[in-house]
Amino acid sequence: MKNLKWLAALIVVVMVLGSLMACSNNEANNMGNDKKANNTNAETPPANEEKVEVTFWGDWGGDGAIPFNVMVDAFNESQDKIHVTYVIVEDMITKFLTASTSGGSPDIMFWDRWRTAAYAPKGVLAPIDQFMEDDGVPRTDFYEQALMELSSDGKLYGLPLTVDARALFYNKTIFAEKGLNPPTTWDEIADVAKQLTIWEGDKLVRSGFSLADVGLFNMTLQQAGGQMLSEDGTKPTFNSPEGLEVLGFWDKLMNVDKVYKLGFEAGLGEGTDAFVTGKVAMIYTGPWMLSNYMKYGKDLDFGVVAPPAGPNGDQGSVMGGFGLVIAEASKNKEAAWEFEKWWLANADNALLWAKTSNNIPGNLKAIQDPFFQDNPLYKPFLDTLEFAKIRPTFPGYFPMEEKAVTPNLQLFLEGKQDAATALKKAEEQGANELKNAN
Repeated sequence: MKNLKWLAALIVVVMVLGSLMACSNNEANNMGNDKKANNTNAETPPANEEKVEVTFWGDWGGDGAIPFNVMVDAFNESQDKIHVTYVIVEDMITKFLTASTSGGSPDIMFWDRWRTAAYAPKGVLAPIDQFMEDDGVPRTDFYEQALMELSSDGKLYGLPLTVDARALFYNKTIFAEKGLNPPTTWDEIADVAKQLTIWEGDKLVRSGFSLADVGLFNMTLQQAGGQMLSEDGTKPTFNSPEGLEVLGFWDKLMNVDKVYKLGFEAGLGEGTDAFVTGKVAMIYTGPWMLSNYMKYGKDLDFGVVAPPAGPNGDQGSVMGGFGLVIAEASKNKEAAWEFEKWWLANADNALLWAKTSNNIPGNLKAIQDPFFQDNPLYKPFLDTLEFAKIRPTFPGYFPMEEKAVTPNLQLFLEGKQDAATALKKAEEQGANELKNAN
């Protein structure tokens, strides 16, 4: 009986001690939790919240890399879950195709939009349609033509970063000498260019209008009311009355009015800009030249107008530009999309990029900013972008233009082929390129 009383007393002591230890531990834990709660400057995140590393490839280096790094740094500072690194890659497309099958693929890329038609069918790009739908990003916030250029087989592969189109630059000083206004039609181009051209004997001293780039055929064909391909992309349609009208216009300017001489600009010497030096009074080029021309200040007083209309009042220019695309081989597609969405679907961020890089953004809300709307040099481009069209989005279009159209038109300008022959040969060779690509 005595033993039982001793055992009962021992059990009571143990229970009391256990209760005291539990209270002590709870108090210590609470003190620790309070300390953690007050330590708002703790820098070490829990292991399960490590940042997702996103690799961003681009091929703009030097000063061209600065605006990319501005955006990357701004995004990295805006949140704590994703870290983006911009990597400059030479020969980027070749390396991307290799990395897509052998490992080492980037997550997201700076992308010339025209490439989409050729590379999306290869399965190396990730569609973003579901991301757009899930996050409620409206297509109407972007230039529809630019979205079309980032699409293939009904799927969207990226958002537009920049948009551009060629417009007519003219030298105000040279125009003022003759009391002329910038042209608005083909006939006015011919008249003004003729008045502004200067010859000294058989030497061209100043050209009224540059005809150096046969790549302008597409936009000039639009101004004539024509188009490069059939709607289904199966055959060339530029060997047409409209195509002949374009070459007839060029022939008149060069060989009748003599406002240009082939090789004139190249003959001025390497690195010499004919427009900057006043050797060319008018030239078609894009917004990418604005910052370059503006740096000359009073030494180059220039203006910009939308491309003059063709014989029947048709307007035309080719929309180009860049976008951001996500690699199909990326292991971090969701994080890459968050970066792309933050940059391009947010008007403020798209505007930051635009102002930093001196580019026109693909976000329609961003271009409403006075930075663009109130600038007399940007406004003509915005007007042009209202009617500019992208190049046909078929895989064979670029081989057709590069291997068939450009060489034959060059022979035409050199006087080695007449207009009908140049267009016929370009059509025949172009049809083969289209067939081979499909």
